[in-house]
Amino acid sequence: MATATTARARGYTGMSALGTFPFELPATVTIQEVGPRDGFQLERRRIPTDAKVAIIDALSASGLPAIQLTSFVRPEAVPQLSDADDVLRRIERNPAVDYSVLVPNLRGAQRAAAFAVDTWELMLSTTDAHSIANANRPTSEAFDRIRPAIELGRDEGVRLVGVMATALGCPFEGRPTYDRIAWVVGLYAEAGVRCISVADTAGLADPAHVHNVFARLSQDFPDITFSVHLHNTRGLGMANVLASIAAGVTILDASVGGLGGCPYAPGASGNIATEELVHMLELLGIGTGVDLDALIRIARHEVAPVVDHSLESSFARADPSWQLHTGPDA
Repeated sequence: MATATTARARGYTGMSALGTFPFELPATVTIQEVGPRDGFQLERRRIPTDAKVAIIDALSASGLPAIQLTSFVRPEAVPQLSDADDVLRRIERNPAVDYSVLVPNLRGAQRAAAFAVDTWELMLSTTDAHSIANANRPTSEAFDRIRPAIELGRDEGVRLVGVMATALGCPFEGRPTYDRIAWVVGLYAEAGVRCISVADTAGLADPAHVHNVFARLSQDFPDITFSVHLHNTRGLGMANVLASIAAGVTILDASVGGLGGCPYAPGASGNIATEELVHMLELLGIGTGVDLDALIRIARHEVAPVVDHSLESSFARADPSWQLHTGPDA
């Protein structure tokens, strides 16, 4: 496994000092890489299975502690992920990495059970409008459809994560009320799900809203572990990361190259870029265990060649801020 080198170890003197924020920074955070699933699902050009496997294996060696591999959805619904079974059969698993898949229903869970992945992520829209667009039924009925998958996951002994799409903003209904958010958390909690991912599916959130939601959730659901899934649609991704951390969140989703989006959320574009996230956290002295140089190489040399557009990540164009250049002689 690659060994991460922090900005401080590199001798970067411009690094921010701990204690300069009006809140306590964690010593470490956990980053889950979602590029192979959320990042790839909207790509127009078909990404070969060989390339997906190579990218996942490279990410597995970069120090990332968790990687979302694919989704067991119907091939006609998300053609880009129709090779889910082949991907899972062919990747080289790193025992230090938690591998997850998205399971939308019982059929998806049954397929996932055949591959002994570590974590199943369940998808539920917070708003009815997005749920109808995504699952063809309102939220309460959609939850009834995933309840058997939860029960199977508990029988299989896998870790379950309840994803809450559009929790921080919906392109159809706007921001759901806190009571609505808490209601969806309650659905998961009553079914025995203790890890919940709060998603800004369409990139509509701002830092004040993010902080307020997580501060209230942590107070009202102290036995639930919350993570955050952010998009950088309007350039607020990293600001929302800081707001999440300020509210106590230490599990963060990100996508290599900044790829991603939701096919059922108009205007939704890429996730926050994993390499940008690691770069910022290193500057703040927050440990990730991830090799930033490896991430940049993967984004530039393995991800970029298989998509038909420029990467969203600034590291497609720039180097880390501590990388200096030779000055002029005169």
